[in-house]
Amino acid sequence: MEEIKYDSAKERTFDAIVIGSGMSGGWAAKEFTEKGLKTLVLERGRDVKHIKDYPTANKLPYEFEHRGEIPLEEKKKDPLIGSYYAFKEDTKHFFVRDSEHPYVQEKPFDWIRGYQVGGKSLMWAKATQRWSNFDYEGPARDGFAVDWPIREKDMAPWYSHVERFVGIAGNRDGLKQLPDGEFLPAFPLNIVEDYFKKRMTELYEHRHVISERVAHITKPNPIHHEQGRAQCLSRNLCSRGCPLGGYFSSNSSTIPWAAKTGNMTLRPFSVVHSIIYNNEKGKATGVRVIDANTKEMIEYNAKVIFVNAGALNSNLVLLNSTSHRFPNGIGNDNGLMGKFVAFHNYSARISATLEQGFEEYDPIGRNPAGGGYMPRFRNLFKQETNFLRGYAAGLSAYRSSPTDSSGVGVDLKERLLNPKLGPWKIGSHMMGETIPKETNLVSLDRTMTDAWGIPLLKISVAYDDNDEKMKQDYFEQFSDMFTRAGFSNIQIQNSLPNPGNEIHEMGGVRMGNDPKTSLLNKWNQLHLCKNVYVTDGAAMTSTSTQNPSLTYMALTARAVDHAVNQLKRGEL
Repeated sequence: MEEIKYDSAKERTFDAIVIGSGMSGGWAAKEFTEKGLKTLVLERGRDVKHIKDYPTANKLPYEFEHRGEIPLEEKKKDPLIGSYYAFKEDTKHFFVRDSEHPYVQEKPFDWIRGYQVGGKSLMWAKATQRWSNFDYEGPARDGFAVDWPIREKDMAPWYSHVERFVGIAGNRDGLKQLPDGEFLPAFPLNIVEDYFKKRMTELYEHRHVISERVAHITKPNPIHHEQGRAQCLSRNLCSRGCPLGGYFSSNSSTIPWAAKTGNMTLRPFSVVHSIIYNNEKGKATGVRVIDANTKEMIEYNAKVIFVNAGALNSNLVLLNSTSHRFPNGIGNDNGLMGKFVAFHNYSARISATLEQGFEEYDPIGRNPAGGGYMPRFRNLFKQETNFLRGYAAGLSAYRSSPTDSSGVGVDLKERLLNPKLGPWKIGSHMMGETIPKETNLVSLDRTMTDAWGIPLLKISVAYDDNDEKMKQDYFEQFSDMFTRAGFSNIQIQNSLPNPGNEIHEMGGVRMGNDPKTSLLNKWNQLHLCKNVYVTDGAAMTSTSTQNPSLTYMALTARAVDHAVNQLKRGEL
């Protein structure tokens, strides 16, 4: 009998390699495998299987040892993630610990990470808004960054492509600054949120309150049933992982979809060291991976590589991908890689009280959308403020039952057992656009490495004067709007969390038209290495005020379509 020889190089060769399995990586896997390409998906963390690996999904409060709280000693050990609002006893298994994955803070920065199959798609807030030309044209109009190489018309069909598969709850609101999409029924505003919405329409021309658009299935279509997903039941336990698949995650949607094609190889515990560049071929030929458990380095080969490791980790991988041709990182001849990092500014909150009105309504029920959303209204049609760009805002109205422990005996028991609802209150948080600046950057520390021998990432990102001016405007405008709408007792919360605390970091490998001022072209290809694509937050030229995940997914689907067409024509 002829001996069958194992061809290791052949076993390690694929049509496409996707680095990362989160929001954008899952979409790359889905699109490539659907189109028939043998695809390797590399994930540095553990595997998380839908339903099977959601250990707290159906637990009741009394089943948690600490009633949902993190013990103080545990917080002290990992102070950055320990202070993060979503890091709780029921979700902590999805978050990266500071002590296990250190980084260098040249300026204070909270790097919130999820190292597992699905990445942060398991923990995200699910808000999904399209960008308009106000966003894509912003840098060219204001001159604070390079011009985006794409516009709303380029992205519209890909937004639709993603929305139909994901399932987005929302209304068609007809706003130029927030394009409508392919929506399932929206979660309704409550009575006071709707009251505020109507007052804004009466009082202002371009200030609109809408139901927040979120990636929840409110009325499943056949495509959602085909994914094995069911209707959202408004449990509001999303961050534990949803056994129903009621909200979108890579774990419940794109990764299983890619797996059933038979074209995906998923490799968890795979820490990507760098991308391999072949000088003779003039392109990338593969990826170096360090096995997270054995520390063995393995090389995988492919015709096209998609970098979807999460904005800052994608910068790290690309900067660490050095060669004779690219000594400062693959595609980084202009030295801009890692620079012009930006984020969303959530450092401002405001609340107010409606002393009279709607007392007959109780705040019963749960809303996974969290309430209302006010799209950006500042500097839209012209520059009208002393700061650049603008902010969006989340809104929610609520009633609480203050504990009244006064009195004794029967009176005390009555107060405790039958608490009376207080007046309606309304609260808002700002989501402000920060300006990409060359001084906001990440780089590699060549003196310190992690447990796998990879240089630690140095982060030097900070707020600026524009952020402060924007925040003051938010306080002034919302104080005025609440007052004019009949609210009183306005309370301002002027906090200053570290940048990164709201996990919307973007940039470092920005798109643009000119290779001298950008790293990626309009198809998300590296200008100088066309078979490497970057389609996660690292690719963003500016941040807009919208939540970015929908744009990441649409950019990814669009880029995969381009890459496959290029491969068919033999151009990659």
